[in-house]
Amino acid sequence: MNRTMKTATLTVLAAAAAGALAALIIRGQISRHRRDLFSPRAFRRLAALGHMNREPASVDAIRVLRDFVSWEPRKPLRERAQAIIDRMMAEAAELGIHAGPETA
Repeated sequence: MNRTMKTATLTVLAAAAAGALAALIIRGQISRHRRDLFSPRAFRRLAALGHMNREPASVDAIRVLRDFVSWEPRKPLRERAQAIIDRMMAEAAELGIHAGPETA
């Protein structure tokens, strides 16, 4: 029985460590994608927009996308970001989140 408890404890600790590592990796990827939103490479910006589109609505995401729309030189990427903002604004309104006036 003692050996079984040790095995179970080690298994739980290993699972917790793997979960913590996965959370750190995911947080780093989210941060990297937000940085890539302002990359000099258009393809990275497009990929970052795809990532942002999968995120749930948040005030921070809407603000970052508004900054992106005012900064982005390419019209198709600006339009894509504006569509994401519109979706997030509608989602935020359903949740009762106030994201401020639309400036983009």
